[in-house]
Amino acid sequence: MAPWRHCLLYLLIKSLSGTPFNSPGESRKPWDTAPVAPGEMVETAGGVCRYPQQRLSWWQAQESCELRFGHLALGPPDGVLALRLRDQVWMGQSDALLRRPPQRRARTTVALVFGGKTADRAAWLRTPLPKLGALTACAHVQWDTASPDTATLFSLAVPALANALQLRAFAERGGTVRAALVVRGHHAPFLPAFGADGRWHHLCATWEQRGGSWALFADGRRRSGARGLGAGHPMPPGGVLVLGQDQDSLGGGFSVRDAFSGNLTDFNLWARALNPAQLRRARTCAPPPSGLLFRWDPDALDVAPSLLPTVRLRLLCPVPSEECPTWDPGLGTEGSESCLQQHLFLCCYRTETYRQLQDAHSWPGQDVIRRVNALANATVLPPDPLSEVHGALSLAEASHFLGILERVLAKEVAPLGPAVLLAVKHFLKRVAALGAGEPQLLTGPWEQLGQDVLSVASLVLEEQLANTWLSVSKVVGGPMSLVASVHHLAPLLSATLTSERSQMHIQYRHAGPATWPHLIPGLEVRSLRLREASTGGYTFTMPDGHPEGPGHIHMPAGEVRRLLRKGLSGVTMIHSWFTSSVFLYAVEGPGLEPQAPDSLEEAGRMQRFLSTQVGSAIISSDVWDAGGEVNIAVTFHLKHQAQAFPQKLVEPICAFWNFSSSPNTGGSWATTGCSVAALYQDSTACFCNHSTKFAVLLQVYDIQRGPEEESLLKTLSFVGCGVSFCALATTFVLFLAAGVPKSERVTVHKNLTFSLASAEVILMASDWAKANKVACVAVTAAMHLLFLVAFSWMLVEGLLLWSKVVAVSMRTGPRMRLYYATGWGVPVAIVALTLATSPHDYVASGHCWLNVHTDTIWAFVGPVLFVLTANTCILVRVVIVTVSTARRRARMLSPQPRLQQQIRIQLWATVKPVLVLLPILGLTWLVGILVHLSPDWAYVAVGLNSFQGPYIFLVYAAYNGEVRSALRRMTEKKATEATTARGGAGAGGTAHGSAHGPGPSAANALSFQTRSRHYGRASSSRPSGPWAVAQDSPMALVPPQRHVAVRGTPSPRIPMTFSSIAEPERPAVELTAFKTSGASRLWEQESGGSASVLK
Repeated sequence: MAPWRHCLLYLLIKSLSGTPFNSPGESRKPWDTAPVAPGEMVETAGGVCRYPQQRLSWWQAQESCELRFGHLALGPPDGVLALRLRDQVWMGQSDALLRRPPQRRARTTVALVFGGKTADRAAWLRTPLPKLGALTACAHVQWDTASPDTATLFSLAVPALANALQLRAFAERGGTVRAALVVRGHHAPFLPAFGADGRWHHLCATWEQRGGSWALFADGRRRSGARGLGAGHPMPPGGVLVLGQDQDSLGGGFSVRDAFSGNLTDFNLWARALNPAQLRRARTCAPPPSGLLFRWDPDALDVAPSLLPTVRLRLLCPVPSEECPTWDPGLGTEGSESCLQQHLFLCCYRTETYRQLQDAHSWPGQDVIRRVNALANATVLPPDPLSEVHGALSLAEASHFLGILERVLAKEVAPLGPAVLLAVKHFLKRVAALGAGEPQLLTGPWEQLGQDVLSVASLVLEEQLANTWLSVSKVVGGPMSLVASVHHLAPLLSATLTSERSQMHIQYRHAGPATWPHLIPGLEVRSLRLREASTGGYTFTMPDGHPEGPGHIHMPAGEVRRLLRKGLSGVTMIHSWFTSSVFLYAVEGPGLEPQAPDSLEEAGRMQRFLSTQVGSAIISSDVWDAGGEVNIAVTFHLKHQAQAFPQKLVEPICAFWNFSSSPNTGGSWATTGCSVAALYQDSTACFCNHSTKFAVLLQVYDIQRGPEEESLLKTLSFVGCGVSFCALATTFVLFLAAGVPKSERVTVHKNLTFSLASAEVILMASDWAKANKVACVAVTAAMHLLFLVAFSWMLVEGLLLWSKVVAVSMRTGPRMRLYYATGWGVPVAIVALTLATSPHDYVASGHCWLNVHTDTIWAFVGPVLFVLTANTCILVRVVIVTVSTARRRARMLSPQPRLQQQIRIQLWATVKPVLVLLPILGLTWLVGILVHLSPDWAYVAVGLNSFQGPYIFLVYAAYNGEVRSALRRMTEKKATEATTARGGAGAGGTAHGSAHGPGPSAANALSFQTRSRHYGRASSSRPSGPWAVAQDSPMALVPPQRHVAVRGTPSPRIPMTFSSIAEPERPAVELTAFKTSGASRLWEQESGGSASVLK
């Protein structure tokens, strides 16, 4: 190739790749741009993102974004932003309902403070140790980096050997802490363990006599290890373990030179060597129980007086599966890493939200912000919510600033502006994040801090601020963030509880006009011993509430026993409650769909859905153990404000606030896992299979019918069910008593009428079972089963019709077993499975039927819709067959039929099967779908479904040829028996001997003559030709006469009345006579008038 072509190709590749020609050393990534600058705002397809260029853990990054009313990027950056990033960044989580973002486990424990190197500070294990062939010791340590001398973290001495085992370390100034293990006087080398940064670290040492293997782990990672240290020599029994000192003699001989300086907690000792996975579990505040000799308990230690009093500490323990999502711009892929790692991140906003936040400095309320900042001589309330907040907030500063803020807000007469609400939300989030950083000693006025937070929260939840909150909630979410801020303080407050004081109750009342009884935000933290609550559970009662009525939340005894089986002995119960009318206006559950009505009657009352509003107090319940939050099922009972919506239909629903479902607005209401347990006039009882923040929401509808119409419709329904039941019961008795010849069709009819009649009689009696819960469940299950059985046999009716008319299959035998499995087996399986999977959500509140507020209702609606859809398709196919057959028959009879005659024939061929099949296929139930459109459809649905029973009676019993023939034979038989009896009585004793011989013959002859007369009447009107057509109906095709003569069957009668619709001979001939697949065979095999398929 010529050189100029090489140059042209090179220029073309360069221009397409976008790489600058004058920077050969730069990346060759297409459309490469400059890196994102710190604090720069970049527009993306989904909104606006800010790049703080700070390296934080996932939790710290999340809290940093929330403080600025944003959220971590929920997806990989797109467009130019993706090209401008150079380092891995954290990503947020789009959590499903009930899933919460990763949380570090918080554990409150007691720490020993070794404040300086002295010889009198030590703690002894009270129980001598057994013989040890291996051991593992772990502790959380905060090393005093100001002391460079070697110190002993713990030492083990045995009667014959003082230096049996020690863990020693020293800190390099500005470097690392080097640690070494000493076994039987043999010293391992000092190797780096963790940074000398003054922070808490988790340090573990393992040793076993087999091979003298030892290892040191720090913060979950192996730092050093080898073999040959004290190999083959176990630790003799009777050993004494001391924390913070080196023992020169058994249990004593301490010196200042070897004393430990720093803080120590969470010391655990095992009589075996743990593997790395078990050590990582020990780091998560969940030490493996196998082989555990000593679990951290200061009460089991002899502590030197100079170490008293002990100090309570809140540890943040990583969860083993604690991995948070990341995005790598170099690879362009998503991944996950330990949430404790330090990474960059992006804070993102919706474009509209960001623009409104930019204008927040011009919102009303800036004068209050300036007054608070002036009194505090600091920026307590930032005028710009997007501005940086410099410096961490201490406990003393938070308490001081909250006091100033409370005084200013209490004196404010005019309603607060939106800027103030935004700034207060920002500040309370900073206060709630006090315990989210590094572990800290819990000393100070934490209870006073909780009181101050409640005071400020109550002042910004006054009723006159409802409209202000509504305007703010459209930008950064509503007042539920205040509930979260108060609740986040609870784990910190629980650390101040002791054995003498096991409960903390904080409540603030602010006098002011309100439509609600009181404005009483409150918080209670309590230590609960599970053994004491294992019988009756635990009940928390709100102020002015009742433990067995409205205003309480209950943890069932079964949940308490479940926690006991997990090995827990005590938990911390955290409850908070808010009863401000602000939530009524500002929190409206935007994501909730209107619930379906519980019945057809209720559906008819609804015209249109209006809104969903909070109608009760907001109550929360959390349970914490030593390792973190524990999920439990609870029941709660709250008053609701249904009276606030006169002339409206109000439907209470149980809901919880899901903070992670909508990051842009701070969360939304959801109903997953919650259901209504009981409805009362002014309150609602609920069950939820998880613990969080709950409320009773009210779905408000327009009412279309008044009480009079409601009573009328209920009466019509009851009367209609009664009439239908009587007709169906009569039909079933006729099928049994009349001796109708057995066939597949008759068996299916019997099962359908029996199940439908049973379901309707239980439906009529269901109102009397509402008072008894067990009876209501039984009635609901019975109705569920019987209605499913009825619809299943309607499906079987359709399948039988398909086999006789469309497929023209005359096979019998195994098919009936399939019908029974479909008609009874499938409904039983559905009901059993539903009861097994949803026992608590099975029955609706207020009446005995399935709960339509959960997925349980689909265990009935799903099968019914399937049956109705299948039967509709079958009916359409049957109509097509009858119309096609009628058209061919008409052409055969008259090559050029008149248009009127064609229309009449095809119309009758369409209407006839619809009239006959509509009731048994259940297609009248399709009208129920239209009930919600208008109340008129409710009356239509009640009328059609009530007429189903009488219609089945008329078509399939009263005008059924088989039933009437069976009744006639039964009447004739009784008449013959009566005549014979009279004849025998007249003959006297002389005829007694002949009664056993000629008597039956005479009866048989008489019966034969009667049948002959009947057949003669039927044959007298038969057409002469083998395929002649009756004069009154061009569709009535008569089978060949020779077939009748051979088989000896009576010839079909010419239809003269309405009964011809249901006559047994006619439909099969009409639908199949011209089908070469077996029409004549069908006529031959169905004897005695049983060839009718449409019956």
